[in-house]
Amino acid sequence: MRSLHIFENKNIVMKKMLIASTSTIHGSGYLEYILPTLNRFFNGIDEVLFIPFARPSGISFKSYTERVNKGFSKIGIKIVGLHDFEDQKKAIENAEAIFIGGGNTFVLVNELHKQNLFPVLKKVIENGTPYLGTSAGSNITGINMKTTNDMPIIYPESFQTLDVIPFNINAHYLDPNPESKHQGETRETRIKEFHTYNKTPVLGLREGSWLEVNGKDILLKGNLTGRLFRKDKNPIEISPDYNFNPM
Repeated sequence: MRSLHIFENKNIVMKKMLIASTSTIHGSGYLEYILPTLNRFFNGIDEVLFIPFARPSGISFKSYTERVNKGFSKIGIKIVGLHDFEDQKKAIENAEAIFIGGGNTFVLVNELHKQNLFPVLKKVIENGTPYLGTSAGSNITGINMKTTNDMPIIYPESFQTLDVIPFNINAHYLDPNPESKHQGETRETRIKEFHTYNKTPVLGLREGSWLEVNGKDILLKGNLTGRLFRKDKNPIEISPDYNFNPM
């Protein structure tokens, strides 16, 4: 597929990111489906700083960090939780690599704004600190969090997020099921509603898919296509290995 020429190239070329729709796919353990990619991505890194603020199912920071540590132990990497540091900004600045996992995007964004951590996170990512996001941790890599699927159980001071990729993510994207008796809104309907008020493109990232960011290159990875939504245009399917920001 040729370039769509719809995204503005960023002038930052040092970014190294994995932006995954999910941490777990059906029939697989935590991060198992993407472990070979993580092993390559974190090559030479001994310790990853984990930010547990999204709190899936309301679990504690400690419990969430322990779960992640167990998953990463399979590739010989130690996980340390940001909540254990007194100076969280300094911990982010000094991190070898950073991981933000899934949960509730509103909860995650609220805490990051509350602690004023978005500026330092954006800085280290743009300066080349490897970043892994899954689900909510992927949602915040876009321009804002307005295309999350999560319930607004808390009200963050702003919906603005990292803006380190030039579009929004809709993680866990689901296609309409023609056999379903459900008559409610589909994911596509919700994104079209978003585009009645916003111009930001949205990538529907299906389970088991991820984006691999290397400098200006943003490649879709995994075995599934992505669904790209743009204001006033029909959605299109994006094939694996498509580069959203070709040089």
